[in-house]
Amino acid sequence: MKQRLVVIGAGMASGRMLELLFDAGGDFDVTLFNAEPRGNYNRLMLSPVLSGEKTYAQIVTHDADWYETHGVDCRFDEPVVRIDRENRVVYSATSSAPYDALVIATGSAPFIVPVPGKDLPGVVAYRDLEDTNAMIAASAPGAKAVVIGGGLLGLEAAAGMAARGADVTVIHLMDHLMERQLDPAAGYLLQKDLENRGLRIHCKGATKAILGTDRVEAVLLEDGTVYPADLVCMAVGIRPEVRLANDAHLTVGRGITVDDQLRTSDPAIFALGECVEHDQQLFGLVAPLYDQARVLAETLLGQDAAFKPVQTATKLKVTGVDLFSAGDFADAPGREDIVFRDPGRGVYKRLIIEGERLIGAVMYGDTADGAWFFDKIKTAAPISDLRDTLIFGPAFASGASTMDPLAAVAALPPEAEICGCNGICKGKIITAITGGANTLDAIRTTTKASASCGTCTGLVEQIMALTLGDSFTANTNPPMCKCTDQTHEDVRRLIKSMELKSIPAVMQELGWKTVGGCASCRPALNYYLIADWPLDYADDRQSRFVNERNHANIQKDGTYSVVPRMWGGVTSSAELRAIADAADKYAVPMIKVTGGQRIDLLGVQKQDLPAIWSDFNAAGMVSGHAYAKGLRTVKTCVGKEFCRFGTQDSTGLGVKLEKLLWGSWTPAKVKLGVSGCPRNCAEATCKDIGIICVDSGYQISVAGAAGMDVKETEALITVASEDEVLEATAAFVQLYRENARYLHRIYKWVASVGLDWCHDQISDPAKRRALHDRFMLSQSVYQVDPWAELAARPADWAPLADLTIRAAE
Repeated sequence: MKQRLVVIGAGMASGRMLELLFDAGGDFDVTLFNAEPRGNYNRLMLSPVLSGEKTYAQIVTHDADWYETHGVDCRFDEPVVRIDRENRVVYSATSSAPYDALVIATGSAPFIVPVPGKDLPGVVAYRDLEDTNAMIAASAPGAKAVVIGGGLLGLEAAAGMAARGADVTVIHLMDHLMERQLDPAAGYLLQKDLENRGLRIHCKGATKAILGTDRVEAVLLEDGTVYPADLVCMAVGIRPEVRLANDAHLTVGRGITVDDQLRTSDPAIFALGECVEHDQQLFGLVAPLYDQARVLAETLLGQDAAFKPVQTATKLKVTGVDLFSAGDFADAPGREDIVFRDPGRGVYKRLIIEGERLIGAVMYGDTADGAWFFDKIKTAAPISDLRDTLIFGPAFASGASTMDPLAAVAALPPEAEICGCNGICKGKIITAITGGANTLDAIRTTTKASASCGTCTGLVEQIMALTLGDSFTANTNPPMCKCTDQTHEDVRRLIKSMELKSIPAVMQELGWKTVGGCASCRPALNYYLIADWPLDYADDRQSRFVNERNHANIQKDGTYSVVPRMWGGVTSSAELRAIADAADKYAVPMIKVTGGQRIDLLGVQKQDLPAIWSDFNAAGMVSGHAYAKGLRTVKTCVGKEFCRFGTQDSTGLGVKLEKLLWGSWTPAKVKLGVSGCPRNCAEATCKDIGIICVDSGYQISVAGAAGMDVKETEALITVASEDEVLEATAAFVQLYRENARYLHRIYKWVASVGLDWCHDQISDPAKRRALHDRFMLSQSVYQVDPWAELAARPADWAPLADLTIRAAE
């Protein structure tokens, strides 16, 4: 007598199980229920259907003839509503079927973000043919579609609708796309590729509401951004469909709990596919689902079989996008990375090694060796003998290869600007070289490239090396760090000329040798991006030194010093009372008057920092940034208001300068002094920027030092009014911000570029105003009190405080 086998769900996993049963000659009377009005089709190919590359007919796996040939009783468009375990009967709304063995293959249900407007017409998921057809209907040329979710499904949906002419925006909550499968470098390349195809990508975007009255009209984000939408596709994840199992009182965790034979808590009921949970693990990729189908078919045939999950690999089904990810690529102690980057071809490869095993691989742009690496991961084969050439795949049996340090410059188009001061492009420099200018001085004479501030010298030399080959001898300028062959100056210029606006973008396009950089290059890159792209780049606090993350200076005993800002060295009785109260409340062991005319509270416990910040904020005080690569202090004398020798209001000017400059990030710390007369009581002539007040106006000098080096300032410019002092000082700080090497104080930077060049920029009214305006634009973003921000959200501060970049400050 035939066994009565009832299957709930006509998806890919149950379809493969039926194929294996029939191919093995199994004697079953099969009844197949499905909520959709059709049988098994290849859901993996819905993306090509959406993009127009395939039709539905081309992705059908089992048609009516197949079911008829194998005697399957098809009950399509009949969702099962109840399982009677006691009598072993399955019920739909219109029929029933008894079983000897029951297989639940209900798959998964899309997760719908619980925001206002989620139920509006025009909001769809992406799970089946109906969803696909809805997106096809809404993807007319010019239509606006928003996809919420930048994972596999979301990106496939976005690319498919874009291929049909829709204007598509992808909103993703995390820092980079496909964060579960890709690291930031590969995520950056993927985003770049998709944006080149016309998609708009918005990472770090949290959906607040879907707007519309009768149907969807727009999507509102938490940051206030609004994207118009004729259709919204929710692709933020899936959840096992377990409602039937719950109603039948089967054991359910996150999914339907099964053993190694895919048997549920009822011996007569089995489950497979995305609805199951095996050994506390869920499954969404097709490879383990097909393995489940094999195990369940063998079990139903009375054979010994056991499901043991294996490693799976990820590929994105978007035409022209070559992406591969497999194994574990999370950072962990004892793991080692091998990285290869080819910016010219848009290639990134990363291998993760633990002991003698390859445990993970991420590849973008060239995935030809993906299967070979995947086999190494699955088999846990020892790779010690291949270590030196592993990254180059099976074609290399021995030897090694390295990244061409000139690749980034070679990839620049001829019109790419190399010398910003003089507007000289790469093509003009190459023309000069081929015309006989084969030395740096000759290039400077012929084109003026590298003849002004000098920060593009490294790039000019790289172009000369590319053009002249072995006949070129470069100047010695050490690279930024061991992660790259580029110098600081090269990196700064390339960030601008290539419009690189994220750390992953810089590392990929400039051929970084490591995955995520190091404690030397990450803070520098973070600063360069802040300075060059204030409106486009968001400060990465994880790339800052410990003091800048904690917004206080760590002391040798692990406690911190807290220094509130005192504008121009001026305080009040109320501020002093607040400081005294805080010292008592938090048992501060030392209160110290600093050389910058402020008060330092030493010995504050880390856990007390948010609270003491909040207390100072309540008293009207903000962070003094005593820990920052930015403005520290503006030291003043009392000026003409009290001093009989004072020529100008030096105190008032110092307060104005400090309120103008505070909060700005600079390559290194910046200190100012304002003296009311040439007697120089504020010691302005040994500061980074010093102002000496005289009867006729204000003498501005720069590049002083009073630390390990001692140096007097040099005269920059003399102006007649306070407004001119403010404009010229902001302009000079911006000039320093845009051109100096990270961690170089002003006196070192001026020595490298020349005071005359600085004077030329600041004395020209148009250039000075432009520099001032760029500084104020940056201040519109970054002049905020971090104490106030983090005291209001201490949970945001705590994890950042424990990160590990602790390089010398």
